[in-house]
Amino acid sequence: MNIVDLRSDTVTQPTQAMREVMASAPVGDDVYGEDPSVRQLEERMADTLGKEAGLFVASGTMGNLVALLAHAGRGEEVILGDLSHTFLYEGGGISALGSIHPHTLPNPNDGTLDPERIRLALRNPDDPHAPRTRMIVLENTHNRCGGIALTADYCNQVAALAGEHGLIMHLDGARLFNAAVALGCPAADLTQAFDSVTVCLSKGLGAPVGSVLCGSKDFIREAHRMRKLVGGGMRQAGILAAAGLHALDHHINRLAEDHENADVLAHGIAEIDGLTCPQAQAPATGAWTNLVYFTVDGAAIGRPQFNAVELSKQLKAHGVLAHALGSDGKKMRMVTHLDVGSSDIETALVQLRSCLTGT
Repeated sequence: MNIVDLRSDTVTQPTQAMREVMASAPVGDDVYGEDPSVRQLEERMADTLGKEAGLFVASGTMGNLVALLAHAGRGEEVILGDLSHTFLYEGGGISALGSIHPHTLPNPNDGTLDPERIRLALRNPDDPHAPRTRMIVLENTHNRCGGIALTADYCNQVAALAGEHGLIMHLDGARLFNAAVALGCPAADLTQAFDSVTVCLSKGLGAPVGSVLCGSKDFIREAHRMRKLVGGGMRQAGILAAAGLHALDHHINRLAEDHENADVLAHGIAEIDGLTCPQAQAPATGAWTNLVYFTVDGAAIGRPQFNAVELSKQLKAHGVLAHALGSDGKKMRMVTHLDVGSSDIETALVQLRSCLTGT
């Protein structure tokens, strides 16, 4: 059976060309700072994002953790969204390892944080009863809000507020290049407002492992220490870094194909009775990318017990993999990526229609 894997863009396989550059990559001991491929990737990503320096890390979660450990001290507070990846899906690392206090604000459907709510959330630095507000974290694209891209104008607006109060800005840019392609702007336009940014290589860019954390030289020096603290030092990591370099050269522009496939998928889903897909509509701000979220309503088709969990089981039996999300059993996510073509999208839609209609 041909499997159409729409669970995540992390499931991609390295292309043959990527495997070849990995196999021939010049390497050294990166803990000694001697791996030329790692150094090249760090410099290349920093330059692309308009930052002074970069640090290769094992994952986006590690990148965000290392960044917050480097920026904030014990008992200090970070403002972030209640649907942010850092808050929901990173094991509570900033609290467990950094004793950093998360202050969550509601993420509306467009993935933003309301600047006025941010302003009201700021602590009085002279009040000993309250933690000190240290930083703000945004996410672009925003995973749980449908993979929507945040605009540079919005990020700059929040940065202006942060600057008024001496706050640090960090960007979880796991799918930053998806945002740049969707908005038609250089990635650096979307990172200018931030003191630090993490970008994943192992999602839309199709590399097997790794992320790069970028910021000032002083910040990266401290982040390097934090990477060591959490066991993130790697030796001949150039084999992995070479995949990231190849992805930067060959896999950014093609992200537009993933976005087109996601748009076709979203509109196809919206036409199926029992399914509701917000991404079939134009967002108020930003732009949709490669994540497609939708709701399963069995009652709408006379099958009240039918939900996203049951739908995912039926799809799997027919060779289509997708995630059921949430405790209510109503939401599902599908993600387009390097290994999904237009014919796979049609296959997924055929199987969705079959599961909902029973034919």
